[in-house]
Amino acid sequence: MIWPGMGDPYKRKKTIKFLLLSAAIGAIAVLLTTMVVNPLLGQQPHSACINDVERNWKISFTVEVIVDKEKADIPAKVGFQGDCQRAIYTLTDDGTVYAEWSENPNFEIGHFLWIFEFPLRDMEQSESKILVNGKESELFINHPLQDGFHYRGEFITKDYDSSKDQDFLPEK
Repeated sequence: MIWPGMGDPYKRKKTIKFLLLSAAIGAIAVLLTTMVVNPLLGQQPHSACINDVERNWKISFTVEVIVDKEKADIPAKVGFQGDCQRAIYTLTDDGTVYAEWSENPNFEIGHFLWIFEFPLRDMEQSESKILVNGKESELFINHPLQDGFHYRGEFITKDYDSSKDQDFLPEK
């Protein structure tokens, strides 16, 4: 069988050149990603391991997550992956969260939700809100983390059926 572009010797040479050039560009892209981009991402405070970081900045706060009007559990050991301890983590399942870094990295509540692997894309953001010490935040998930504060995230999923919250029986 003759593959397209391989019958004519001139076209065959061009096709092979194109394939080799494409393979070289792909290999360079993979090398750049693994050797340059990934290490840079790993050094960002919200994703870096803090095992070997001198921690001069430390705060703790509480978080409560409500999804479709039901409280979600925040387990112990959020932010721990094998030997890696992230800068934002929990030790217990009572909602107390700790953040540590060498200096103030301007963490936001969204950083905790990201480390917690909260499925924010599955939530209806126009109906969801973040309350900070009982007051709704205009910054939503971009609200900065502060020592001793209480954060309450109230989220509604995109497929939530609000009709089950209402009683359709006739009034007596």
